Amino acid sequence: MIRTSFRRAVVPGIAVLALAVTGCSAANDDGDGGDGGGNATSSGLSGTLAGGGATSQESAQTAWRAGFQTANPDATITYDAVGSGTGRENFIGEAFSFAGSDSYLDDDEGELTAAKERCGGEDAIQVPAYVSAIAIVFNLPGVDAINLDAETLAQIFDGKVTTWDDPAIAALNEGAELPGTKITPVHRSDDSGTTENLTDYLSQAGDGAWSYDPDGVWPIKGGEAADGTSGMVSAVKGGEGTIGYADESQAGGLGLVSIRVGEEFVGPSAEGAATALAVSTPVEGRADVDMAMDIDRTTTESGAYPVLLASYLIACQHYADAAEADLVKGLLSYIVSEVGQQAAAEQAGAAPLDATLAERAAGIVDAISAE
Repeated sequence: MIRTSFRRAVVPGIAVLALAVTGCSAANDDGDGGDGGGNATSSGLSGTLAGGGATSQESAQTAWRAGFQTANPDATITYDAVGSGTGRENFIGEAFSFAGSDSYLDDDEGELTAAKERCGGEDAIQVPAYVSAIAIVFNLPGVDAINLDAETLAQIFDGKVTTWDDPAIAALNEGAELPGTKITPVHRSDDSGTTENLTDYLSQAGDGAWSYDPDGVWPIKGGEAADGTSGMVSAVKGGEGTIGYADESQAGGLGLVSIRVGEEFVGPSAEGAATALAVSTPVEGRADVDMAMDIDRTTTESGAYPVLLASYLIACQHYADAAEADLVKGLLSYIVSEVGQQAAAEQAGAAPLDATLAERAAGIVDAISAE
C-alpha cells in the first residue's frame, strides 16, 4: 500500500473562497459539464473556487479551467500547483475546496481521518482525474533512449550505480555505446505524489534493491533536488549525466528510459499506463465514494507501463455553502466527463479514464450538494 506523509500546516496567504451563484445551479444542469460534442454546456455558475495540489495535473487543469470557464464566464477557477502533499494539506485545512493529488489519502499519518473531519464527519470523495505515465528522463548527449530494469534503476537512484557505462546498465543495452559519464540522480524537493508513485514502483518491483518505504518525500538525504515538475525537468536538462522523473507529458525532448516488464522493455505512454491500471485493484476497505487504487507495479501484462500515476480529485460530499457545492460539483463533473477527459488527453497527453471508471466517478461527483 502506498504510504503518504501528512503535514497539517497550510500554505499561508491563500484566499478564502468568495462564492456566488446566479442563474441555474449545477444541480439543474446536465451533470457532466459537457454536451458530448466537444464543448462544455453553460450552467450559469459564477463565483471563485480555489483548488490546488499535484504539479503533474497543472497542464490538464489549465485545459479543464478553460473549458469550464468558457461555459461559465462568470466563474473563476484557480489551481495552485503546490505539489500533491501540500494540496492534500490545504484541502484538509479548508484553504482549498478541492485538491489534485497523485497519491490517495491514507491513514498511516492520519490523512483520511483528518479529511473526514474537514468534511463534516463524512468520508472524503476521491475519484481519478486521469492516468499518466511517469517518464524516467535523462540527459546524456548522443543517447536518446536506454533500457533499465527496476533493480538497476533503484541502484541508480540510491547512488550505488554511479556511471553510465556501469556493467549493470551495459548488460541491458547490448551494443549501445555508453559513456563513462557520472550519473547525477535528481529528486523532487517537495512532498510529491510523483515521488511517491516512483518509490512505490522501486519498492515493489526492485527485487530488494530499494530499501525504503514508498513516500512522497524523497527518502535519501543529499543529492540534487528540484521543486515541482518544471523544476525537475529544468534540472535534468541543465546537467549532463542527470537522471530524474516527471509526468510523461512534460518530459519534452529529454532521453527516455524503457522499463523491463516481463521479457520486454516498454517506454512511457498513456496507453501503457492505462493498461497497467486496468490490471490493478481497488484499495480494500474504502468507502463507496473513494476510488483509490492499489497499482500493480510488478505486472507482466504485455504493453503495460507500471511506472504510472493515477491522479485523483479530492473533495467533500457536502459543503456548508451551497455556492461552493455547486461550483465543486460543476467543475469535477466536467473533468470526469468524456469532453473533459478528451481535453486532458489533448493538452497533457493523459490517458482518458476507462469508461467504467468514468461512469462511477461521474455518479459520485453528481451527488455533491450543500448540507
